[in-house]
Amino acid sequence: MTYTEIKEKGSKKYSYRVKSIRKGKKVDKQRIYLGVNLKKQELKQKEQDADKKLLNLKPKEPEKPITAKKTEMNRSPIVKSSIDITKISENKEKNIGITAEKDEFSEWFTQIMLKADLADYTDVSGCIVFKPTAYAIWDKIKEETDKRFKKLGIKNCYFPLLIPEKLLNKEKEHVKGFSPEVAWVTEAGDTKLNERLAVRPTSETIMYPSYSKWIRSYKDLPLKLNQWNNVVRWEFKHPVPFLRTREFLWNEGHTVYATKEEAEKEKDEIMNIYKEICEEYLALPSLVGRKSEKEKFAGAEYTISMEFYMPNGKAIQGPDFHHDGQKFAKAYNIKFLDENSKEQYAWQNTFAITTRVLGIMFAVHSDKKGLILPPKIAPNQIVIVPILFENDKKEVLKQAEEIKSSLVQFNPILDTREEYRPGFKFNEYELKGIPIRIEIGSRDLAKKSVIIARRDTGEKKEIKISDLEAEIPKILEDIQKSLLEKAKKLLKDNLIEVNSLEQTQSAIKDKKIALAPLCSSRQCEDDLKFKTDGAKVLNIPEHQPQPKNKNSMKCIICNKQADYIARIGKSY
Repeated sequence: MTYTEIKEKGSKKYSYRVKSIRKGKKVDKQRIYLGVNLKKQELKQKEQDADKKLLNLKPKEPEKPITAKKTEMNRSPIVKSSIDITKISENKEKNIGITAEKDEFSEWFTQIMLKADLADYTDVSGCIVFKPTAYAIWDKIKEETDKRFKKLGIKNCYFPLLIPEKLLNKEKEHVKGFSPEVAWVTEAGDTKLNERLAVRPTSETIMYPSYSKWIRSYKDLPLKLNQWNNVVRWEFKHPVPFLRTREFLWNEGHTVYATKEEAEKEKDEIMNIYKEICEEYLALPSLVGRKSEKEKFAGAEYTISMEFYMPNGKAIQGPDFHHDGQKFAKAYNIKFLDENSKEQYAWQNTFAITTRVLGIMFAVHSDKKGLILPPKIAPNQIVIVPILFENDKKEVLKQAEEIKSSLVQFNPILDTREEYRPGFKFNEYELKGIPIRIEIGSRDLAKKSVIIARRDTGEKKEIKISDLEAEIPKILEDIQKSLLEKAKKLLKDNLIEVNSLEQTQSAIKDKKIALAPLCSSRQCEDDLKFKTDGAKVLNIPEHQPQPKNKNSMKCIICNKQADYIARIGKSY
């Protein structure tokens, strides 16, 4: 019987022999498994054929070391091996770049997030994974912010994630502001809980019962505590990674003072810290001002916010400070005996910076090539890409290692992968936003120099290897400064002064932030949103512009005397 005949009858033979065994008949065991083995071989052969097709394998040759042949027109080597690994890198390169323009903001921003390896989606709607690069940036923000907090005497602590419903309900204005966003735990295993537990939307209601126990005398004040934690706010608006997520990371500072003057003095100290972090590290300018009564934090006397302008024409709120007065002290019985042994209610503040600032920074600075990171916040400030050819590979790698060691304070990456072309690596690190790329090949080695490429401008220049330690800090400083200046120009170019509702509507339509006169009426603020198709008061400058004739400054909604100039725009 031929191989083909056996193969065709294999499955039938197997079936027949098994039935024979079950009936107790004596059979040839070797023949029983012949059909099975042939079937397995056939499946294995099909799998191998599919693998070869998928990997684009060439006919197998004796293994050879990977070699490179230098071309006159291209610094990239031509790689020869039994598997065409350049084909693999070419296929990967087709999918790595950003395919949307920045004007297509939603798609562009999503591609930046995914392809620059910053975050990923999960099976929980509105909740994302912070991948190592994004989390390293957040770590740096935490480190620099916390360092400044400690100089003010603020100490870190941690309170529970779960809050009993009875505590959440103690401050009515506060709970009313958060109730639509609260996620509740109602069961443990198969047992229904006696009381619902809120998943922390913010921590006032779990912290302040403890404050009321700890504070007895003016000698216990000030009390300055801070948490670095996560919160959950189950918003029903469209989630956007980093910018609007149902779970996010933040700091929440909670301080207590004996007098209003001491408490309000803290406002400038905290806002200056946040402003310094945003401008000096994230290269983000902002508009600082007081929130309107409608927009202030639920339960606060007033809120001071930092507002940022996004490339899609929307504003977005960043770090903020809330002066809570004595509202929470009265709700949670936070009292102390003053120097005259009289019982007084305490004065309180809260303040926060969140992972939202990462999204703002990614959006403001990045471009169609991918992510752009300010050097002071970038986890790796430099990448070194050696251009390798077989005849001088050792010498080039040795010099690249020496350069890496000399620039160790900038946490450089040395990419020695040989399966990818230099051009692919250039695109990859542009996508990931590394501020400076250093290229070194045999021609550079002969001249004792390297090529430096800036991520922000794409500018390239040749620098002597001996000058790198002096020149790199200057270039990084210039990149940091240039990104801040560019962001300031974006903000300034999109601020416009207006004096009427029609001018305000036109400004909003043009995706700008309008500076307009308004009265403090809640009704006028509600009407503003309706008449501008969703715009709102972002905040009110603390240092008000001085009109030539203050009496002629009329509210753009009701035409009565305006109380202030407000910043108006569409917002996340």
